[in-house]
Amino acid sequence: MPTVLQDGPYFFVFFSSDQGEPAHIHVKRDRNIVKFWLSPISLAKNRGFKEHELRDIVRLVIKHEPVLLEAWHEYFGS
Repeated sequence: MPTVLQDGPYFFVFFSSDQGEPAHIHVKRDRNIVKFWLSPISLAKNRGFKEHELRDIVRLVIKHEPVLLEAWHEYFGS
């Protein structure tokens, strides 16, 4: 599970088994995890984050989108 970046308490990660899916990122904090599609940015799945925290996380995903997409393409080669 490569960590792409960390912003505050949030870790932005890929799962190696995600190669066949469209570009996305998982954001983890403690035991909570959320998945966002990257192009366009949209919520795919949430496990544990409250709505107010999701708003903060989506702002971070938007802020870091270019870096996240570049890392996706470098890692998965697509």
